[in-house]
Amino acid sequence: MSASNSANARQRADAPTTVVSAKPVLLPAPAGRGEDLQVRVSAPATGGDLPVIVFSHGFGWSMNGYAPLADHWAARGFVVVQPTHLDSRTLAIPHEDPRTPRIWRMRIEDLTLALDGLDVLEAAVPGLGGRVDHGRVAVAGHSWGAQTASTLLGARVLDADGVPGEDMSDPRVKAGVLLALPGLGDSLTPFAAENLPFMRPSFDTMTTPALIVAGDADDSSLSTRGPDWFTDPYTHSPAGKSLLTLFGAEHSLGGIPGTEVAETTDESPARVALLQRLTTAYLRSALDPGDTGWKTAVTALENDPDPLGTVQNT
Repeated sequence: MSASNSANARQRADAPTTVVSAKPVLLPAPAGRGEDLQVRVSAPATGGDLPVIVFSHGFGWSMNGYAPLADHWAARGFVVVQPTHLDSRTLAIPHEDPRTPRIWRMRIEDLTLALDGLDVLEAAVPGLGGRVDHGRVAVAGHSWGAQTASTLLGARVLDADGVPGEDMSDPRVKAGVLLALPGLGDSLTPFAAENLPFMRPSFDTMTTPALIVAGDADDSSLSTRGPDWFTDPYTHSPAGKSLLTLFGAEHSLGGIPGTEVAETTDESPARVALLQRLTTAYLRSALDPGDTGWKTAVTALENDPDPLGTVQNT
């Protein structure tokens, strides 16, 4: 990226631009999926060398969710790609569907399919062609979506004997933001252990840089531990990670899926605003080594007399 483009990017971090989007953009389904992949693509109306964020939604959501983050990122210079996974309520696939046990894996394949189809997605948004930097790609996700995204960063799923499964990391992905990512599988409740076998991750090989975000009031019904369960991805992964712990945040982290939804049990516009600023700064710096926005944002948080969270780095 040139110096002028870097300057423009930093300016966009402070001043939102008009966003254009297209939905649904359909990517043909691979064998076994059964439904073409529906994707929403959002991007700033102007600017070039735009980095990409592929976002994986939480259980039941769709390409239409998470506007507080997706719209914010797009207005500040990112191309945001939001696939709709098969567990989405909008698809109404019954639990007894034969695909259900494999949806966790199909979610990962959805993200890969979106990366493979970036040219198609780019062409679907009027005026976006030729403005996307395919070399600067990040993944992000919330809850189950964070687990989905983490596999592209190098996390793996353990089998029943504790042996790491297939490596599904993707070298095209340079950074990640993992929001309320579930921890290790050694403290699952009996229900989770029986019904969610994919919730046995290993972070030992999650080498790609990532920002992990956890709420210190996020007490999951899937784990016998408390909110510290969500810090496992930071504690048990290789160096090159950052952990943002949000004070008082529950699973929706203040309302990132949306404010007027049942999942938002801890609505906090201030917390969401902090998350918007910090994730934007992190991704800019992770994808552009010359960008110092992340360091500046962390220093500002440290100097805040009444901070909403704290950051650790390895």
